[in-house]
Amino acid sequence: MKRTIFEPEHEDFRKTARTFFEREAVPNVERWEAAGHGDREAWLAAGEAGLLGWEAPEEFGGLGIRDLRFNMIMAEEYYGTGATGLGFPLQNDIIIPYLVGLATPEQQARWLPDLVSGTKISALAISESGAGSDVKNIKTRARLDGDHYVVNGSKTFISNGLLADFVLVAVKTDPDAGHRGISLLVLESDMAGFSRGRKLDKIGQRSLDTTELIFEDVRVPRENLLGEENRGFYLMMRNLAQERLSIAYTAVAQAKRALDLTRAYAADRHAFGQPIGTFQVNRHALAEMVTELGIAEHYVDGCVMAANAGTLSDTEAAGAKWWTTELQWRVVDRCLQMFGGYGYINEYEIARLWRDARVQRLYGGTNEVMKDLIGRSLES
Repeated sequence: MKRTIFEPEHEDFRKTARTFFEREAVPNVERWEAAGHGDREAWLAAGEAGLLGWEAPEEFGGLGIRDLRFNMIMAEEYYGTGATGLGFPLQNDIIIPYLVGLATPEQQARWLPDLVSGTKISALAISESGAGSDVKNIKTRARLDGDHYVVNGSKTFISNGLLADFVLVAVKTDPDAGHRGISLLVLESDMAGFSRGRKLDKIGQRSLDTTELIFEDVRVPRENLLGEENRGFYLMMRNLAQERLSIAYTAVAQAKRALDLTRAYAADRHAFGQPIGTFQVNRHALAEMVTELGIAEHYVDGCVMAANAGTLSDTEAAGAKWWTTELQWRVVDRCLQMFGGYGYINEYEIARLWRDARVQRLYGGTNEVMKDLIGRSLES
């Protein structure tokens, strides 16, 4: 079925995004995969093209537009072109909405222009070695000392961590209050005591840098507190629905890319004197994947429009994240199977898509946690 949620301005934006990724990202995929990160120059180019921070107010370089259809289009064109290596969704879908919704006008004036222009790259630092989905058990502590917080601790699994200049960090400002003692602080990479640990050697998403961050007596000005002190847990929960929806439309976009590659391969690859796509077992597999991804696409379109209207619930976002990432894994794994031995060779994009897909069921809250959130909501 034809998608009906887009207006002419969305299609114009889609063309801009596709042209950008084809020009700036696709030629660099292999180099970025080897290096373990993308180039800062691509971020600056994205800022010039208007592909960063359109949600920010106009006076800070954005357009003042909150419309997740643009965010979804970015994901669709990024993966649809075969691009990788650029952590734009973290900046567009997570960090900038935090600042638009929570930052004071003075904070927005300090931070948003650089994020919108691509001059600075952002990261979100919540996870620790002993606290992933269980956010309330973070150990990183911020002690108030005059006009500064003194931050000590470490974070792990931090996307954009290697390149980040601006890090939104969850800290314990009241270590005895559980989830009621968490606050959000903005740390900047030139602050004394801020350092980066290992660049983590991951199974997939190799061109998207993921690192450990270390804080040793980092003095952070009080004016870098985002929102109210000790309200950070609730502020994070408020933004988790959008983060999980972002994972959902990314899952559909990645799975569609895998299917497109597989359909082309099945038409071209011959075995026993005929294209492998003509074998009944493969025809049926392709038919199932086309149908399921069509359902997923329309389902996620509906979630995006609900989010735009402010009616998407936390449990609906959790369900979208869980269901689409499980579907993504089934689709990509079946697509790799159709490639046969070639699917296991790293030079084929399907192998990268398979590796990259695995983490989708882990971050943003594991899928087991998503199902538990939904299940607990049914008890009330």
